[in-house]
Amino acid sequence: MDKTISSEKLRVWHIPQVPGKPFYVEVKTISDAKLILNTLAKYDDFQYKNHIKPDYSNAAGLSVFRNGEWEDWESEDGQDIDDIEVEYL
Repeated sequence: MDKTISSEKLRVWHIPQVPGKPFYVEVKTISDAKLILNTLAKYDDFQYKNHIKPDYSNAAGLSVFRNGEWEDWESEDGQDIDDIEVEYL
């Protein structure tokens, strides 16, 4: 089975300024989630380096909908989305 496709509901969450509210983006694949998370990280870094956003703290991750609630996603090997390299996908 393709490791990039999930039959479960997935969403990326991102808090641009902790302790603010998160926003969510539904995704269909783990690859899509990784692309969005990497893009958000690069965008935040760009803003910081170019003095668009001053000192800040952000957070982001991937959630999966299981048993009627959202929980942090992990691979079958127990890795979270930050541990997954693009080559894995």
